[in-house]
Amino acid sequence: MKATSKAQQKAAGAALSAKRGETRPSELVGAAKEMYDAMNEAALEEMAATQRKGKPAKKEE
Repeated sequence: MKATSKAQQKAAGAALSAKRGETRPSELVGAAKEMYDAMNEAALEEMAATQRKGKPAKKEE
């Protein structure tokens, strides 16, 4: 699954960092914390690798 916004891509990167042990999971908040709990490392890597160019700052609801 690819990120649909810059904020989503950024949160996936933070969650991926925690999954890899580079940051502490306790430092995560909001969407990053939810992604950390719900997604595996491969899915987070795919979402974090999404290009930001042309993406909106936040996902439209």
